[in-house]
Amino acid sequence: MARAIPVRNPRTGEDDHTIQAADPPELAEVAAAMRAAQPAWQALGTEGRTQVLDAWAKALLAEPDPVLDALAADTGRYLIAMVELHGIPGMVARWHDAAPRLLDEGGERDSATPGVGVRDNWVPLELVGVISPWNFPLLLSMIDSIPALAAGCAVLVKPSEVTPRFAEPLMDAIARFPELAAVFRYVPGDGITGAALIEQVDAIAFTGSVKTGRLVAEGCAKRFIPAFLELGGKDPCIVLPSADPAKAAGIVLRASVQATGQACQSLERVYVHDSIYDAFIAELSERAGALEFNYPDIHQGHIGPLIFSRQAETIEAHLADARAKGAEILCGGEIENHGGGLWIRPTVVVNVDHSMQLMRDETFGPVIPVMRYSDEDEAIRLANDTEYGLSAAVLGDAVEADRIARQLNAGAVSINDGGMTTDVHDAAHDAFGYSGLGVSRMGPSGLLRYLRRKALLIRRGEPRDMSSLDERLAVSR
Repeated sequence: MARAIPVRNPRTGEDDHTIQAADPPELAEVAAAMRAAQPAWQALGTEGRTQVLDAWAKALLAEPDPVLDALAADTGRYLIAMVELHGIPGMVARWHDAAPRLLDEGGERDSATPGVGVRDNWVPLELVGVISPWNFPLLLSMIDSIPALAAGCAVLVKPSEVTPRFAEPLMDAIARFPELAAVFRYVPGDGITGAALIEQVDAIAFTGSVKTGRLVAEGCAKRFIPAFLELGGKDPCIVLPSADPAKAAGIVLRASVQATGQACQSLERVYVHDSIYDAFIAELSERAGALEFNYPDIHQGHIGPLIFSRQAETIEAHLADARAKGAEILCGGEIENHGGGLWIRPTVVVNVDHSMQLMRDETFGPVIPVMRYSDEDEAIRLANDTEYGLSAAVLGDAVEADRIARQLNAGAVSINDGGMTTDVHDAAHDAFGYSGLGVSRMGPSGLLRYLRRKALLIRRGEPRDMSSLDERLAVSR
């Protein structure tokens, strides 16, 4: 029986929406129907599938308001919701161009074994499960779903129960394309639904916390299915003495507080060389203090509310721990209640060290702890002193920054910018540490990971028979 789950509005703090969580039998029924439909979707071929996706994306953007309004209600922000939605045609276009080349099996080639030819055969996974997070609910479900669909898979998505409103109007838009609707579904639910999803699919693409990611990985391991996990980060930024303090402060501020810091690629630790530290801090504090909430008008300001109320507790705990250990907060630092929503202004924290939670655990808010360093080796050591390794940034002379970037334990390093993985999706990178597991969602592997490679081995001459196993052959040698 479906369970009713209340949904909180991040701008008002009120539960003003309800979803009916799919129970395991219902999920099994949906999965069976999608598996039955998948062969027809695969049979459309690469061009046929991407044409359907392209037509759907264009239709979605022709009437964007239902999805856009629901997504803005989910997240409490409008501009980023619009960016999420308007990014879909670009994703589809990218795979429309890349998929034919990636899925080209080529002809027969010679094996290193004499007398044998080899052909490649790509076999899509029948049903892929996507468990998407609450911070970019549409974008981070699509970034996994679209390449899987282009590859020929059916895709079943479980969006976060924190931000599920967008899924219903999105499903309405998908329903207008029957071929797509048969193989692309969103099912509402919570962790129980997510666990049941693992039991029904051939692979899981999950974005979320390390804690939940570990549970997902364990569930997938028990079923011997792939788990592609994009998890948390504690991204460092090294500001070199060659950096312009004002320009660096602008980069750090934007890359730390965009989406109210509720992004895995947000900069959460900043290391600044002694020689420009004071100038950097002055510029950063001034710019941070000038930013405004998008309250009461969602179409004004820079900073949205905290989407998930529990995140306010994490931020408060990290700041309290830092204060108790000697840190100083230069601006922001308090959870504010406006209209029932929870908000926090961009927060610059100094006198920090690695004994503090603020420098070790993911904060996921617009909080910028800044620490001095005196030489390059110290900066690299501090940046690498973490369990995470999602991404990082280095600001300053391009040659110096490149040299340092190569020594950082992170899957992607932005040079003279921050959080570039938000925009650059064609460069494959792996997560270090606890920041992820499995094949990258970026670059060609974003599609190829949804395929099984089959080798067709062709004997070109007479096959061996039992005479090849006659023990007398060993004597004659």
